Amino acid sequence: MFELDRYLKQRSALVERLLDAAVPRSEGPSARLDEAMRYSLLDGGKRLRPILALAACEAVGGGIDDAAPFACAVEMIHTYSLIHDDLPCMDDDDLRRGRPTNHKVYGEALATLAGDALLTDAFAVLARSPLVERAPALVVQTIAELAEAAGSRGMVAGQVIDLLGEGRAMELAELEYLHGRKTGALFVASVRGGARLGGASAAEMESLSVYAKALGLCFQVVDDILDVEASTEQMGKRTGKDQAHGKNTYPGLLGLERSREFARELSRRAVAALANFDERAEPLRALAAFVVERKL
Repeated sequence: MFELDRYLKQRSALVERLLDAAVPRSEGPSARLDEAMRYSLLDGGKRLRPILALAACEAVGGGIDDAAPFACAVEMIHTYSLIHDDLPCMDDDDLRRGRPTNHKVYGEALATLAGDALLTDAFAVLARSPLVERAPALVVQTIAELAEAAGSRGMVAGQVIDLLGEGRAMELAELEYLHGRKTGALFVASVRGGARLGGASAAEMESLSVYAKALGLCFQVVDDILDVEASTEQMGKRTGKDQAHGKNTYPGLLGLERSREFARELSRRAVAALANFDERAEPLRALAAFVVERKL
């Protein structure tokens, strides 16, 4: 029987080691920057996106080493996005994972630069992957897709739509479009990138894309629900802020019960997309249940 808790602990420990090596401590003028980068990068967290990348790679028969640099890059990009989202000019948060946000410790300027550095260095980590010599085309495709997911057609676009939509009621399709970019794009890129580097077929890539799109949206719906129901102590970040900022959320549009059912349907949709995969995809199936059932 597959034990998700054990799997998550093992994979999280691996990701922590990769990240520690990717952003080492240094001496001299850049030491403070490295410290700010490591402060947010190595502060725990679920490591869900890099774990999804590794799980997708294994699900198609690849080895962990094939996707390890990519998984590391994904988490660096995710961390950059959190640092920038927390800034006063964005969501203005002072707590993240139970600790003061980066700009509260290092100031807005250095926090901004730490995020910039993590985003940029992530692509250097991926470009130095051992697969560059064996399968350069796959690495280039993966870099291009990851950049698109993080950029003006992905996360950044979603953040802009989110900011401009404050105080204005959105239709359901518009809200799904927003979160398909702000949250979902990196989920899709994580799964597709890991699968591609693991040697996935076109059919496997298509199925995993469906899985990742449903899972990413499920994650966001649950996040919206937790912002209403959970406490700041439980979440490790300030809750209730979505309503305070006039943000569009699934509970605000659908109500809590319909949002819960929508999340459950998305989880089922994700699992159904894996019907043609064998037991190697069991971590992906378990992660779909984990996302919809999580309390923190």
